[in-house]
Amino acid sequence: MLSTRFASRLFLFGLLCATGLSSSTSTRTKPPKWLRINSAHFSVLTDAGADKGKESVTRLEQMRDVFAQLFRKTQLRLPEPLEVIALATDEEYIRVAPLVQGQPISSPGFFVTGDDRNFIVLDLAAEDSWRAVAREFSRVLLNFNYPQTQDWFDEGFAQYFSSLRLSDSHAEIGGDPIQSHPWEHLLPGHAAAGSSARSFVELLNQPWLPMPDLFTMRQTAPGYPSMFYAQSWIVMHYLLSQNKLSDAGTYFGMVEIQKASVEQAIQQAFGVSAAQFEQSVKDYFRALAWSQKTAVAMPASSPNSASPIYQFPSILEAAQVGSSVIDVTDAQARASVAEMSVRLPEHRDQAEKDLQTVISDPKTENAIAHRALAWALMERKEYDQANEQLGRARELDSRDPWVHYYLALVKFQASDSGRNKIEGVSNMIQDLIAVVDWNPDFAEAHNILAMGRLEGGGVHAATDSIKVAIQLSPRNQQYLLNLAKIDLAGKKWDEATTLLTRLRDSSNPQIAQTARKSLADLPTLKKYGVLPQESASTQPPANMKTPPPTSSEKADDDSSSDQTAPVATEPPLDRRKVLFLKGKLTSVNCSQSPVAILTVRSATRTLKLRTDNYKTLLLVGADEFSCAWMDRVVVVNYKAGGKADGDLVSVEVQ
Repeated sequence: MLSTRFASRLFLFGLLCATGLSSSTSTRTKPPKWLRINSAHFSVLTDAGADKGKESVTRLEQMRDVFAQLFRKTQLRLPEPLEVIALATDEEYIRVAPLVQGQPISSPGFFVTGDDRNFIVLDLAAEDSWRAVAREFSRVLLNFNYPQTQDWFDEGFAQYFSSLRLSDSHAEIGGDPIQSHPWEHLLPGHAAAGSSARSFVELLNQPWLPMPDLFTMRQTAPGYPSMFYAQSWIVMHYLLSQNKLSDAGTYFGMVEIQKASVEQAIQQAFGVSAAQFEQSVKDYFRALAWSQKTAVAMPASSPNSASPIYQFPSILEAAQVGSSVIDVTDAQARASVAEMSVRLPEHRDQAEKDLQTVISDPKTENAIAHRALAWALMERKEYDQANEQLGRARELDSRDPWVHYYLALVKFQASDSGRNKIEGVSNMIQDLIAVVDWNPDFAEAHNILAMGRLEGGGVHAATDSIKVAIQLSPRNQQYLLNLAKIDLAGKKWDEATTLLTRLRDSSNPQIAQTARKSLADLPTLKKYGVLPQESASTQPPANMKTPPPTSSEKADDDSSSDQTAPVATEPPLDRRKVLFLKGKLTSVNCSQSPVAILTVRSATRTLKLRTDNYKTLLLVGADEFSCAWMDRVVVVNYKAGGKADGDLVSVEVQ
């Protein structure tokens, strides 16, 4: 049954359609007063007043704090900028809400993802509208602050996080996400569960999927089976409550890097067989005290029962969230809302009309409207027209960092994403330097900067930039592919081979195909310095066409004079198996910087593990390498040298 609020929204939507009111038209007697509420990590554009705006930014800060506590993170990053729009009325909200089968969604909040930035849109006329975006927000945080995982982990945590409840001073989590969520019919897994299972708790009283099947399941049309969502949720519930996230990290290191089987990885990481692990989770689920009517926890004081609801001993309280309030003109606010709406296909045409209305009047024209139109033009590959809009935007506001970013992006996209020569590469680099100065955590800006520097012949500078992008967004395999391209240009054959070998099994078909082809072309590139000639139909994807070595690169390579001559033998590839060790890092020797030697002691042995350049070493759980580390628990992947030494592949600091 539809909620009363949703039914009234549908009526209002029908009325708006019947009267022909556009997304920018309002029945208000006067334009709303727009404010921008800024906190330490978020910025909320709202017309609902300062109090409601501050409440929205407080809930976002609290969600971020809860995530950090769950994963014991002292620092979180959002390498894709996030913008929040909080609207005062249902009327305003349904004009911009996504449509499903021609009707606006019933959820009072939605998340819009993109390559450049993400948007959250909230309907503040609904109570706790932030809860509607908790699931997607948690996935974004997980994507940028936790290493590569399998589908069950990400989905299980997203379901777990969606049960979050917040007040100004308290937070609790862990209830059944279906029954405890006010918009339960929107959550993945609910529709699949059917009418016979009204909650995950009920569903989990049915036969379970074998744990190896759950852990290897990938999404296919029409989606996961209902048990996948419920079982992933309770496994995540178990891992968090039993303090086994560290063991889960060990498991993922084995399956993702060492390519061990699920059964082997479970045995190694959790110390039990897959069947025993499954039984432990089942026992945990059955030991919890669930209320079958509401599928939320009984009071913790219930006899002989444990409550699944976790109440945080400390939470970021509303009084601790500092914020500032800035007035925003009506024209700038309308342009900002349209800049979001233009990213939704069903609203794009109307959003572009709204933007044209803003720029057609000299009194309302602003840089935001021009850059938003430029984005839409780039989507249609109309690059000349996009440049015209960006040029005008720069005249209106030369300090707008998004204008600088799009000026660089249009050059990069016009070159077919780096496949062909980038025109005006020096200006592109200068624009991107301004962008990363504004936001050092903007991963995609560092990625494009790396490609621009490679185009300009700066292999070392390109490596530095792409390493930053990878550190900020460790799951982005396109960044790893770009690093392989840069390594090939710098003749770092072993490093490129290691990356391409890892990527040839990617779940992304295009990346996997490109990696396999690059590996096949590698012998020719190493011998002659150029790739074999290819027809247009067999060109590799955009970011993988390796240009011939530049004169500056040849000058850096003492053996460059031999590149055009056939060689008798190829240098042997490093085929050593990647091994795994969890132990304590006792010391780091950086006396021959950038070479570093790490001494790692486990229960049975002590190893000396070497990296040629600690500045480019793949790190997990730390923002940068420190030569002062000692007495730290680490998980290392390495290639053995002798019995007591080896070469590092990656380090996870716990």
